[in-house]
Amino acid sequence: MNAANDQTQTDIPRFVFKDCALIAIATHKRAATLKEFRDHIETLSPDSLYYHFWGNLLLPHFEEAEYINDFASWVRHSLHDTKLAEQLAVLDPTFYNNPEDLRYRLLEYIDDRLEESEYLQWSQASQRFQFIRSQIVVFESRTSVATPQEMVEMIPLLSANSIFYHFIDSRRRTESNIDDFRQWLGFFGETYRPLIDQLSKIDPYFITLTQLRQQLATTFQNYITEAVS
Repeated sequence: MNAANDQTQTDIPRFVFKDCALIAIATHKRAATLKEFRDHIETLSPDSLYYHFWGNLLLPHFEEAEYINDFASWVRHSLHDTKLAEQLAVLDPTFYNNPEDLRYRLLEYIDDRLEESEYLQWSQASQRFQFIRSQIVVFESRTSVATPQEMVEMIPLLSANSIFYHFIDSRRRTESNIDDFRQWLGFFGETYRPLIDQLSKIDPYFITLTQLRQQLATTFQNYITEAVS
């Protein structure tokens, strides 16, 4: 593998970095019981599902959140149902390419719990769940790279929001539901197939964006270092 050879492939597009913000928009839908919660989820827009699973990653936190997704957090702290909260907490949206599959799994857990507990059929939450939908705003950048070797230097400098856009939100934009890094490396043919495989093993859901950036930087750095040694 040779960086100079990579750069002669003029048909390969440069990787252009972008930044983003996830805007929260009120839906005016609320739930005070688990049954109301379940019925809203059944008709919830994909953008709302997306926000309640991923939105917390972009919010500043002074301490590690007990639950990543909003659904598990509300069930635990407002309905005080630890069992269902723990079931919802381990749902990893990266395993579901189709938001409808994720919705189905959510409803399956809730329906099973409603059948198990008569108390949850009528129990009122201490605080209503406020359903939010999201809209992503993308900011253009004048920064780009032509080779994976240049990418090694750039990743540690990216903002957390840029990491979110290119490694998480990109899965909604690409036909193959993969991140922008793997999508771009694919233009080099089989040259970087081992690196693509390593990136595919990174699960972004149960870590912070700062930790994700470090994993990406380390993965690129180790691969390029080993390839040229």
